[in-house]
Amino acid sequence: MSDTVPEMEIPQAGIPEEDVEGEAAAEAGLAGEPTYDPVGPAPLNVPRTPTGNADVDAQLERLGDADHLATDGHVEVYEDVHRGLRDALTALDARPGPPAPPRPYESRS
Repeated sequence: MSDTVPEMEIPQAGIPEEDVEGEAAAEAGLAGEPTYDPVGPAPLNVPRTPTGNADVDAQLERLGDADHLATDGHVEVYEDVHRGLRDALTALDARPGPPAPPRPYESRS
């Protein structure tokens, strides 16, 4: 029987365990790769196409904030985006448009 003990990888003192895992990923060539956390929020990665309207585009980008929140935090983001989109539509209605065309002359007989 052998008296040797198998080597165990022990985290270095003073370095949080997450950093040690990140260091191991870097050594394995996986640095910068997103990791899947089955317990944490999972980004939907839904592409957002710019509309050309700065107010609307800002609200669409705000939807990306929900990707980093747990499900119970989505409601706040969605309500905020809905409010912003509603305000953008209201602003479109409030813009002065071209003047109304004059009414045709009506003759009285």
